Amino acid sequence: MNKSYSILGMLTLAVLIASCGTKPNASNAETDLVFAKGEKITNTNFTGDVWLKTLVEGDSVNQNSVGSVTFKAGARTKWHSHPAGQIILAISGEGYYQEEGSTKKILKKGDVVKCPSNIAHWHGASATEDFIQVAITGREKGPTEWIKDVSDEEYLKN
Repeated sequence: MNKSYSILGMLTLAVLIASCGTKPNASNAETDLVFAKGEKITNTNFTGDVWLKTLVEGDSVNQNSVGSVTFKAGARTKWHSHPAGQIILAISGEGYYQEEGSTKKILKKGDVVKCPSNIAHWHGASATEDFIQVAITGREKGPTEWIKDVSDEEYLKN
């Protein structure tokens, strides 16, 4: 009977040790996401690898759309504007935001940007870090107006 308890105890200990270990190559970034990464964006309004998880679709009751956007390092939007403005909530990593005629801002987790209506701007990841944002976009005055690519020179300028 002692051997039974001893074998059972060793098996229990082995299971506990195995369940406490971390998986090799497990990515904390993937397991610590606030929202799922979503679908890869394949249109021409972005440079680099970008994913969108739509959280709220605008409708007749609330015309704001809300999405979690994941930018790989170096990825960014085109210059664009929103007729009803936009709010960006920085969730993870390091990003950039720039309005036409202004200097580029560095965004970190917890930063909030209020993009004014009809002001051309762009945003995305820094050159060295991925960036995750939640974008809240008013749709009551029309869709986003996509303008032109952000050149590498504009993107890298301090």
